[in-house]
Amino acid sequence: MKSSGVGASTSAVEILNISTNGIWLYVKGGEYFLPYVEFPWFKEARLSAIHRVRLLHGQHLRWDDLDVDLDLDVLEHLEHYPLKYR
Repeated sequence: MKSSGVGASTSAVEILNISTNGIWLYVKGGEYFLPYVEFPWFKEARLSAIHRVRLLHGQHLRWDDLDVDLDLDVLEHLEHYPLKYR
């Protein structure tokens, strides 16, 4: 008996890694790194809260537990969004 190949991902967004420097996301075929310097909301967040992320409308990431919303364009073009959280 031979196992079948790996199937398609059933999750629209996945947390790949949480490190001391930031979070790695996999969304719609792309990997994104969210450094805590640019995205400080995640630095002290509980792991369970970080993992509860939803992709809405194909381009909008939402963390309900953290009250954080990010558009994929922000992750792809961070240089176009100079406003910083303080």
